[in-house]
Amino acid sequence: MANLKEIQRQIKSVSNTQKTTRAMKLVSTAKLRRAEELAKRSRLFAQKTNQVIAEIAGRIKCNKVGGIENRCFIENDAPETIDIIFVTADKGLCGGFNMQTIKAVKRLMNEYKNKNVKIRLRGIGKKGIEFFNYNQVEMIDEVKNLSSAPDMQRSSEFMTRSINDFKEGNVDAVYLVYNGYKNVITQELHVNRILPVNVEAYDCEKVTNTMLELEAQDEEKMLDSLLTKYAEYNMYYALIDSVAAEHSARMQAMDAATNNAKEMVNSLKVKFNKARQEAITTELIEIISGVESMK
Repeated sequence: MANLKEIQRQIKSVSNTQKTTRAMKLVSTAKLRRAEELAKRSRLFAQKTNQVIAEIAGRIKCNKVGGIENRCFIENDAPETIDIIFVTADKGLCGGFNMQTIKAVKRLMNEYKNKNVKIRLRGIGKKGIEFFNYNQVEMIDEVKNLSSAPDMQRSSEFMTRSINDFKEGNVDAVYLVYNGYKNVITQELHVNRILPVNVEAYDCEKVTNTMLELEAQDEEKMLDSLLTKYAEYNMYYALIDSVAAEHSARMQAMDAATNNAKEMVNSLKVKFNKARQEAITTELIEIISGVESMK
């Protein structure tokens, strides 16, 4: 009887867990719809911004004697110091979402450590920050409660600090690592170099075919004004893309947890029925044995 009560207690406990995970899945599904729509709109703007800044820089590189002089567009094959910016979630219960980003950061760190490059780490998101703090990895900048609620002003302030360090020559490259949204069931890991902007692949033949019309003397002014916006918006878009991916990962994790809880409840019910049948059989045998002994 005690065993039956214990199984009943387990069934009730797992059923309550199942209700919780189902509710969390529904919440994540609702949040994902909003985040997915925002991510799609933001992705188009980010792509166009990157395209315009690469085109202007490419035109200066192709037309100006001596090429482009802005440090933010000059390739550095032997960097001495780099900034790695990562974005993780502020909360857990989203499967391997955070660990994928953390592993990518560790791989990038090891790659540059092997080249004797100094690494400076900047983090957004409680889970990633806690991981590196626990492993005693020094961080020069950290922000919590931003990845769960992306804000343009806060993300711009965060990114501006890294941009200024790059312009002042304190770092030679800035990388951004985050787990982005691909579709409802898939997240896509991004390791993007934000600075210096890559214009090596720009085709000079496109200069004559471009639809972008600017006076030659205005190109560098436009480039300077666009550069900060380019870096800031890439940071903001990474946050939006990451939060959509987070909701997608949490929805999948809670769906799997709900299904596992359902299977466990069914298994416990079978176990309960078997135990009850054994108890009834034992009682019947005891009754029959008692009757037989009285004859």
